Amino acid sequence: MREEMTGSSRDAVRDDRRDETEAERLDRNLLELLNELRVALPGVQVLFAFLLAVPFQQRWDQVTEFQKDVYFFTLCCVLVSTVLLVAPTAYHRLNFRARRKKELVRASNQLAIAGLATLALGLVGVMVLITDVLFSTTMTIVVGILTALLFILLWAVIPLRHDFGDEGDG
Repeated sequence: MREEMTGSSRDAVRDDRRDETEAERLDRNLLELLNELRVALPGVQVLFAFLLAVPFQQRWDQVTEFQKDVYFFTLCCVLVSTVLLVAPTAYHRLNFRARRKKELVRASNQLAIAGLATLALGLVGVMVLITDVLFSTTMTIVVGILTALLFILLWAVIPLRHDFGDEGDG
């Protein structure tokens, strides 16, 4: 339940679960989001750097057209993921002190979700590419499907189906 304090603005509305104003909640949400991005970004950047080096390896001229297509798709996904996961920082910097924190948190959350989705696609692409180089077409299909299902289950289905009840807003 929410209650307004006497003579207060919208920022002074308190969240009884945490005893915080809306401004405090937005600050906390933004800080949590930026901390989560700090965890994801180094891995994405390392993967991107690795993918940039792949075409310059000695055996690159031996890859099939399918492998080249999967590689390029994967590279593009990881690039887009990097851009989306860094975008909240740019958004924050460019709108610093603009008093639009609610919009910043909402947009940053959407950018982070899109970044994670494209990261998942990129990681599926990496698994498909590596499996296709090492094993048969059947194994490539199986690994690709299982990898995609793993991401869908752990990054979408379980988080969206969990009943958080009154535990808070994240």
